[in-house]
Amino acid sequence: MKQMNIYGGNTLSGTIRISGAKNSAVALIPASILSDDVVNIDNIPNISDIDALKEILNFLGAKVKLDDGIITIDPKPIKNKEIPKEISSKLRASYYFMSALLGKYKHVEMYFPGGCKIGARPIDQTLKGFKALGANVVEKDNKFIIDAEELKGGHVYLDMPSVGATINTMLVAVKAKGLTIIENAAKEPEIVNVATFLNNMGAKITGAGTSEIRIKGVEHLKGCFTEVIPDRIETGTYIIAGALLGDNLRIENIIPEHVESLTLKLKEMGVDMKLGKDYIIVNKCEKPKHVNIKTLGYPGFPTDLQQPLTTLLTQCTGTSQLEETIYENRFQNVSYLNKMGANIKIEGKKIKVKGPTPLKGKKVVATDLRAGACLVLAALAAKGKSTIKDVEHVLRGYENIIEKLTNVGAKITLEEI
Repeated sequence: MKQMNIYGGNTLSGTIRISGAKNSAVALIPASILSDDVVNIDNIPNISDIDALKEILNFLGAKVKLDDGIITIDPKPIKNKEIPKEISSKLRASYYFMSALLGKYKHVEMYFPGGCKIGARPIDQTLKGFKALGANVVEKDNKFIIDAEELKGGHVYLDMPSVGATINTMLVAVKAKGLTIIENAAKEPEIVNVATFLNNMGAKITGAGTSEIRIKGVEHLKGCFTEVIPDRIETGTYIIAGALLGDNLRIENIIPEHVESLTLKLKEMGVDMKLGKDYIIVNKCEKPKHVNIKTLGYPGFPTDLQQPLTTLLTQCTGTSQLEETIYENRFQNVSYLNKMGANIKIEGKKIKVKGPTPLKGKKVVATDLRAGACLVLAALAAKGKSTIKDVEHVLRGYENIIEKLTNVGAKITLEEI
């Protein structure tokens, strides 16, 4: 186990370069096995989630090489076999292998995926998509056996615009016979990234990034090259850090439109920002104004940024309100923020944050990836030393976070316990 020691109160100045999007990379890598030849994916982030996906690829027999951010995957040697629980449970995104193997071989056996414990994360919408395309699903003791004599295009209406279900349905549909229409599809940029990759292989997908995606099945997919988009959640996390402690903190290699829901809220707070074509410069906001926020699917405010933003809300004048509509267990960071001096009350799916309150360094626990990011930000802003346990959650989602923050003035150490 690892813990992070952070000595707070230091100004952040310099440049942070954003890595490839975790939520894209973890879908692109499983999608690669749909190809009949070698694929290359650039801008792969150096995070533990990627190591877990490589482990699954190696288990299946694929030839995998990762060098300087480019992963090369040769799926030709793959043998379709049961993916055991000990590797599928390491991350939520393992279920993209479920759809990719089903799409290519019309058969898959694997256990329920893992991931952060942030509330109920069923895969019912994914299974709905599989069944609509002709698959038979058998579940027993958290193990799924999914078969299809033939995959045929169908009409899929998602009960909610789930990113996972949208991508999983696309992965199955690209080699299904006929036309598949996904309605109420999620619109996140990561979905567009995956659709572009599949189209580069030879798939016929239109409408990605809108609520209706149309996929005309093809028989073969060829090798290709693609690039992972910049991580909008990492971008947002460091923008918030700049609003807390920045002195002309420059965050580059970004797509500003992908974080517009955050930057508009920060402008509402009074944060000093300068937006460029692919960068943003942020300065500390001395007296940020309180705001109200509600998490929604893209282009709404992302659930993955509500926990990091809560740290900034503790420094706002007045009472801010934040409503979480995606996951019911995403306030596990609150008790630790309160321990550090915040004044936050949980009221059902909402929290009320009264500020400003000075934060003090304490011993806290990262319960999940974004809660951990929240506590890193709180520790950076706090007076004195903070110790964050279970930081493996943070390290699996943020590439070189300690190095990036240290390079702009933070004082952080990592130690084994």
